[in-house]
Amino acid sequence: MMRLGGDLARTLAEKSETTDWARIGADPFNLHGAWVAMVDHMLAHPDQMTAAQFDLWRKYIGVWNQALTRLSGGNAPDIVAADPTDRRFRAEAWHRDAIFAFIRQTYLLTARWIMGQVDVNAAALEPEAARKLQFFTRNFIDALSPANFAWTNPEVVRETLESGGQNLVRGLKNLVDDMKRGALRTTDEKAFKVGENLATTKGQVVFRNRLMELIQYAPTTKQVAKTPLLIVPPWINKYYILDLRPDNSFVKWAVDQGQTVFMVSWVNPDQSLGNLGFDDYMLEGILAALDAVESRTGEKQTNVIGYCIGGTLLAMTLSYLKKKKKAGRVASATFFTTLLDFADSGDLKLFVDEEQLRLLRERMHRHGFLDAETLKATFSLLRANDMIWSFVVNNYLMGREPFPFDLLYWNADSTNLPARMHEYYLRHMYLRNDLRTPGKLEFAGSKIDLGRIDTPAYFLSAREDHIAPWKATYAGTQLLGGPSTFVLAASGHIAGVVNHPAAKKYCYWTGRNATGNATTPDAYIKDAKQHEGSWWPHWRAWLKQYEGPPVAARDPAKGKPKPLCPAPGTYVLKKA
Repeated sequence: MMRLGGDLARTLAEKSETTDWARIGADPFNLHGAWVAMVDHMLAHPDQMTAAQFDLWRKYIGVWNQALTRLSGGNAPDIVAADPTDRRFRAEAWHRDAIFAFIRQTYLLTARWIMGQVDVNAAALEPEAARKLQFFTRNFIDALSPANFAWTNPEVVRETLESGGQNLVRGLKNLVDDMKRGALRTTDEKAFKVGENLATTKGQVVFRNRLMELIQYAPTTKQVAKTPLLIVPPWINKYYILDLRPDNSFVKWAVDQGQTVFMVSWVNPDQSLGNLGFDDYMLEGILAALDAVESRTGEKQTNVIGYCIGGTLLAMTLSYLKKKKKAGRVASATFFTTLLDFADSGDLKLFVDEEQLRLLRERMHRHGFLDAETLKATFSLLRANDMIWSFVVNNYLMGREPFPFDLLYWNADSTNLPARMHEYYLRHMYLRNDLRTPGKLEFAGSKIDLGRIDTPAYFLSAREDHIAPWKATYAGTQLLGGPSTFVLAASGHIAGVVNHPAAKKYCYWTGRNATGNATTPDAYIKDAKQHEGSWWPHWRAWLKQYEGPPVAARDPAKGKPKPLCPAPGTYVLKKA
């Protein structure tokens, strides 16, 4: 234990010496102004605060009396009930043991009171300032949960007593290891290897440039649809979220359905690519991929899927092609969890304002890119209890190794983002919401106008998506000029998309009028019809009208020019 303590102290000292605290700043999330405004409002209404404090103390007395009753052998119901969906307090000891029940209730009472005061007093502020205060207050309260500390978590106390403290020794070792690597482990990374037990669908890399590799997958049917299918994944993570395992791979399923599937595998950029712009991702990404698909198949039309930011890029590309009188190159467009209107773009928007962009620009300037760890930390804050504190308890307090989970391995396998591209995206999408306004953005010399896009579109969104909220993604159906079909899946940003029909999980909703969606998301869901299981077959049925007649299967190994290497390629293997 002494040795591990020394290792931890040395690691902390080394990290402190190499961290540029001046660049991070004292207020990296630009909270000071909102905080001062809220406190001013509280001071201007002392009667409200006094009444709230009296109410808090009255409830504290109720919790204390309940604890005394239980400690003396009596029974008394909880004064503060736990949320049944709150996994932090599911252990029986939190409810059975009088001391831990007291700790739990006192924490929940205080947490809810603090959030209530922030909600009331922040209501007088600008909406974005209020949301920012609510978000970071909630994160602060979550960090102070008694579940996150050894002697106030009954499961950790029991494990410590039963193991003679060995869980804490193992946990300290895990903490030192994570400090050295600079990241909290969320899965057993040794259990997975891309190309061996992840991203195993057979195929060939048939094109490569500095920005992406293009994979063509090997057919499993004798005949395939005439029109090929191109998938444009987000470049914030790697493409194999759509090809994790054979039993949940969207890629393999689409191939088995008779599609000639092409996948863009984005490069993990270094400093040499820091000046890449958002339009470069179109010119050297989607457009280069479309050229390569046509070269390989001889087909002038392609069905295209864009996922998340890949879908945003796809919409901008469609506008560009329309201006160039080449809209026919894309037969249909499918948008997975894609934002085109960023007005209500969720909690990610709280990390984007002029001051935060200034700090981010300074940070990116050093390397030419936003490092993957910073990006992961931001996304983890959106679900801190699940993505941070649950692993702090498991790894450091319980002294356990994280469970091998392919989805979390993929989540940890993030990529860097070119500085110029990333600042453009944050400024023009999240901060200014320029994409929805015709002509506001110029993309590779062409004014963007989503309303001129008449390509048939399929929008797939997820009900619990916290990255691209479904009501915000629904707005895309109203911005495009062509026919749009909107489908809402259960679950979140990933699980709502990656839901193989064989799993028989979740459900999805469709509008009663497939191509004439209601003008608001509330009107849509009011009249939507619920279906059990995966939405994949529904999309497959929609795609049939744009795929053409069957033709002989296309073997990527036999096409010209000669393939460069087998799938999954080389770009996906590069770690940040």
